[in-house]
Amino acid sequence: MPTTWDFSGKTVLVTGVGRAGQIGHAVARAMGKAGARIIAVDRNAVGVADRVKEFKAEGIDARPAAGDLTEADIAALAVETALKHYGRLDAVVNVAGGLTTYGPIGQCAPEGFDREIAINLKTAFLMSRAAVEALAGTRGAIVNFASAAHFHPKGQMAVYSAAKGGVAAMTQSLALELWPRGVRVNAVAPEMVRTPENIASAGADARYVEMDQLVNAVLFLASDASSGITGHILPVTNGVS
Repeated sequence: MPTTWDFSGKTVLVTGVGRAGQIGHAVARAMGKAGARIIAVDRNAVGVADRVKEFKAEGIDARPAAGDLTEADIAALAVETALKHYGRLDAVVNVAGGLTTYGPIGQCAPEGFDREIAINLKTAFLMSRAAVEALAGTRGAIVNFASAAHFHPKGQMAVYSAAKGGVAAMTQSLALELWPRGVRVNAVAPEMVRTPENIASAGADARYVEMDQLVNAVLFLASDASSGITGHILPVTNGVS
């Protein structure tokens, strides 16, 4: 991680932090190592508590906020946790989401569509909505997770592509809306990232985006180094597409 990242004195809320070795875990840890105070959010209460315990053992100041982010009151609770313990919120990183519906559209159940939209788009919407006032107070940043599927759609991924395309469009709209209030809104759009789950499904020899490549892109967009950038969807593909 470059030594130029300095989040000292800042509070960063990261969603999707419950599972070890996954993207949310890596982003929250890197933010903490760069000096940020972390609000770790996940619906898996046991998992997020374990991640926070791990962070504290590494000298990172972190607090958990457990709950289902498809519910508006949980998003509000996460922001309240930041304000209660740290008095401010400087960045929100909406990692929560994932690919759960894959296959020909005729085999995709309507409830699968609803779930994909909820975990990818609705969570980012509710979390951003809950955080706007706090972020306006610090001239903070939102970093969303779109996908390379937004730029290069693939067959049998119509539902996931729709959800992540929605994240990209929402990002750009919010950037225009919130720029006058000093809040920047950007997104990363990664190809498949090297995680234990992806290796198990695609094999060790597949072409991956390395975790540190993605994490550094997120830190850049959340940091003052990107103070002039908003409404950008940043592909992180490691040459895959």
